[in-house]
Amino acid sequence: MTEYIMNTLSYPVLSWTAFMPVLGSVAILLFARENDNLARYLALATAAATFVLSLPLVMQFDTTTHNMQFVESKPWIPGWNVNYIMGVDGISVLLVLLTTLLTLICVVSSWKAIQKHVKEYMIALLLLETGMVGVFCALDLFLFYIFWEAMLIPMYLLIGIWGGPRKLYAAVKFFLYTFAGSALMLIGIIALYYQGGHTFEIVKLMGQEYPMQLQFWLFLAFFLAFAIKVPMFPFHTWLPDAHVEAPTAGSVILAGVLLKMGTYGFLRFNLPMFPDATLYFTPMIMVISVVGIIYGALVAMIQADLKKLIAYSSVSHMGFVTLGIFALNTQGLEGGILQMLNHGVTTGALFLCVGIIYERTHTRMIADFGGLTKKLPIYATFFMIFTLSSLGLPGMNGFVGEFLILLGAFTSQRIYAVIGTTGIILGAAYMLWMFQRVMFMELKPRNESLLDMDWREAATLIPLAVLVFWIGLFPNPFLNILHVTVQHLLEQVNGTAQMTAAAMLVK
Repeated sequence: MTEYIMNTLSYPVLSWTAFMPVLGSVAILLFARENDNLARYLALATAAATFVLSLPLVMQFDTTTHNMQFVESKPWIPGWNVNYIMGVDGISVLLVLLTTLLTLICVVSSWKAIQKHVKEYMIALLLLETGMVGVFCALDLFLFYIFWEAMLIPMYLLIGIWGGPRKLYAAVKFFLYTFAGSALMLIGIIALYYQGGHTFEIVKLMGQEYPMQLQFWLFLAFFLAFAIKVPMFPFHTWLPDAHVEAPTAGSVILAGVLLKMGTYGFLRFNLPMFPDATLYFTPMIMVISVVGIIYGALVAMIQADLKKLIAYSSVSHMGFVTLGIFALNTQGLEGGILQMLNHGVTTGALFLCVGIIYERTHTRMIADFGGLTKKLPIYATFFMIFTLSSLGLPGMNGFVGEFLILLGAFTSQRIYAVIGTTGIILGAAYMLWMFQRVMFMELKPRNESLLDMDWREAATLIPLAVLVFWIGLFPNPFLNILHVTVQHLLEQVNGTAQMTAAAMLVK
């Protein structure tokens, strides 16, 4: 049974991490009325402070227990039995750190790219950070849903106001898809409240046993909400439009953090709460996962727009994540969670690279580039690092995650591992072909006057490049954080399923 380890720090670390961006937003609203530079500096200071606040979560994390740590619990709405409960375990703590790091990087990357409505842009970005951190920390379903819905508004605004030519279409499509999934999840939350003893407390709901018929429908409600967010095939059609039209920071946050909330939902709700339904639906989900891997890779291969290529590569890479999760073994789960982190680092960095070159050329068409290594050698070096990371080169982060996922899939169902390996081959094909067309070949006349990266742009990519090699060469610190929590999650799934099977034999 999962228990709570109450916060032993002298301050409520999770609340400060989650709501520091709100304080920063208020400061921008009050003090940076017409001063865009002040808005930028206040946002930078807020994002940096939030990142620093999140560091003790990892530095003081106890890797020997599966229990929720740094827990803060206060009554909130006693009449509905709603409590303000925040906590993290081995699954969520790394995602919180990823969120705070990428938000800080996004503020820096937007320094020159955003010139209109700067104050409102920074406020939306910071409020989005609060929603994302809250989702990963909330241990009350009511609170979780509040954070989950709160994310939609600032992300909608980032796409709809600061996006490209078809920004309203992309923003509305993003909102409708994700809100439809949220409505299904709300129905599931209400059903859980009444079936789980009139409580919204996630850890208590994990400890309940639900009949198979109820698990079936609740699993579907939560699964569809999270599958749209991932997005899994065939719920992925909102993603390319959102990525192409979003500003660079919006694409980084979307790929780096928002997509992970779907797979995080599988780990936090579907697997531990509905173990029998998980085993029932696993074959179907494994098929969908490998279809997504191949489909995303094939469609990425024919894209002419850099952003669309990376967007469809996300469909393929997130298929690997779900394949690992639903392999339902240690290697697959640890590989899937690690690949969530890897994808956030690598794909976020690739979108930053696209944004850097877009600011100079105002085009994302692959055919408009060529020979950039001659004029932008530093930029080309970073782009090469993240391209090789994306295709899973040994020694880089992508290889570790994909290797563990395929190992887990091979142990579970060999055919899925074989098909998944085909996806890796296709990934190498479209990423290397893209890199060749953009960086080599003949230098186009329109690119003769391009300047290489400046110190600010390099500062956004250096931390991500460090993580690429750190995870690729020495993944143990990250896997150690995951291991005990993953073992406990597997015990919850397999233990409950075994008890159900035994009960059926007795009958």
